[in-house]
Amino acid sequence: MMFNMTGSSDHQAEIVMRNPNIVMDPDRLGAMHQTRLSFVRSLIRRMYHNEWQINMAHWEINSLGFGMAIYRLITPNQDYHLVIFSNDIDDEDRIDRVVAQKWDITFALVTGKIDKEQLGHLQNNVPLQEAGRHSTQVLVLARANKSVRVFDHLVRALSIGEQPDTVMIAQVGYILRTTAVYGNGKFGIADFEILKNNPDFNLSFSAQMCAVYMLRQFSLDWVNDLAKQQGGEQAVQLDIGLQRYLGVGNATGLGMAPYLINHPRIVDQWMSQREQAIGLISQKKAVQTDISSVFNLLQRARIHLQQVLTIDGDQQARNYQAVLDVSEIIKSMRDIKNNRVKWQQQIEYNQRFNFEAQEIFLACLIECYPETVDPFEQSMNADETLLIPRGTDIYHMLKVLKSRYEWAIDINFYQQENKYWFWYRSEDKEEPRLGVRGIEPGDDKELLLDIARQVNYFYQALIVEPDKKTLAEFLLVSPQYASIARRVWALGHCDMGDIQMNVLAKQALPMNLLRCKLSIFGATKFDPRSDRWVRVILFQGAPLMHEIHPHEWLFPVLPAIVTSAVNTSEQNT
Repeated sequence: MMFNMTGSSDHQAEIVMRNPNIVMDPDRLGAMHQTRLSFVRSLIRRMYHNEWQINMAHWEINSLGFGMAIYRLITPNQDYHLVIFSNDIDDEDRIDRVVAQKWDITFALVTGKIDKEQLGHLQNNVPLQEAGRHSTQVLVLARANKSVRVFDHLVRALSIGEQPDTVMIAQVGYILRTTAVYGNGKFGIADFEILKNNPDFNLSFSAQMCAVYMLRQFSLDWVNDLAKQQGGEQAVQLDIGLQRYLGVGNATGLGMAPYLINHPRIVDQWMSQREQAIGLISQKKAVQTDISSVFNLLQRARIHLQQVLTIDGDQQARNYQAVLDVSEIIKSMRDIKNNRVKWQQQIEYNQRFNFEAQEIFLACLIECYPETVDPFEQSMNADETLLIPRGTDIYHMLKVLKSRYEWAIDINFYQQENKYWFWYRSEDKEEPRLGVRGIEPGDDKELLLDIARQVNYFYQALIVEPDKKTLAEFLLVSPQYASIARRVWALGHCDMGDIQMNVLAKQALPMNLLRCKLSIFGATKFDPRSDRWVRVILFQGAPLMHEIHPHEWLFPVLPAIVTSAVNTSEQNT
């Protein structure tokens, strides 16, 4: 069955939701796209509805592009500042790994006003990142590197009065790419307890997303200013459509994957809210105005995919097939138009297409029902407590295992291919790594990310025990199962539960985990650079800081621009 009934939402007594076996399939998670519920989208809406204002407070950048800039964020509650340092580094120091020691850009989102003493402290410590000393006034600590090719090309073209080569813009899509964006108490900065009581940033990752959004504005102001400094009166500003098209790049590797495994209640909450929204929409009858809106978004999605350039052959193939499948979905929507059926029929029909196309359709569908979808953004945070009720017996625990963890129970872990990998944290690089079990050293330091194997062993241990024996009695004798027991019980009673992935399997693709989280953040233009790290873009197509609006900017496409030179002073009028 594709859809199940649930009564877990505050928004409606009963909602038809897709089966967790469908939703939490790792291959489907690895095909997700940005939606209205993605964090970048909810942030921009909050900015608009609460009338946030962003302005440049200080600009001290020399003609080579180095120096300091400060942007002020004003909300109804208080002021914040994004303090940015542009640094002169050698090309060989420009690496995206977590172990880098130098970066083109380092920045911090700081609460409240900044006096001379505080600014001096930030100037001495923010460029050092982890090695610096930071206070709880800092909400976000981050760094970024520039795309040298795009940066140089933009400044050169604009300085001589020309707009840039749009092919190059499409190939990359950003000026700066972040390599780490820290929040939630890292390195002495403000922790989540402070943020969750902050009405501006109490939504998941909203402070980090805000810092990245403001950095995007800096990157645009940066190239425009340098072009003006170098070109004088002949310089032009970057076309406004291209400014919107450019986002902030992000390079993400295996380090993100453990988060989804170690925070299962949060992942369940993210996915459950999304699925409840889809469930409500699926029961609506498709009317002409909504059909037209979905149709137009699907057409734009085709163009978006055709403009996504990636070096990964598998992703190229998926994108190509998705373009074909989306075309077929558009054709099939004529039946909905003529018969006024529920959207559920189209969702079920789409199962014949690849996951990319299915997820594109859902993103477009979600976009067209803001009144239904947007309230769910307030419920994306989760209580991570994992508890088992007193008196729970083995019979009821087995019932949960058989109903929600069959995917793990059925795995044969005696077969080497099902325990091929082990995860560990490298001593020299401090990064999560994958090693081949029995061949590479380090499996004695294996990270406990093997949820499928733990569930499997837990099940095997339980089935030989009496049904009426309490779980407490069992765990007194076998305490090694206490952690997985709490997880199974808690997640087994959640709407979506655990990601159904054996991360030890030879065919396991960590990329699926990365893409799932990045799409929830709101990333676009997924460009796997290997099977273990990916480049994406955040805020591509988003409104600029002087034009914040609540409307959609799904599946951004390269704008058509007027190639004739426009004088800087004319653009500012």
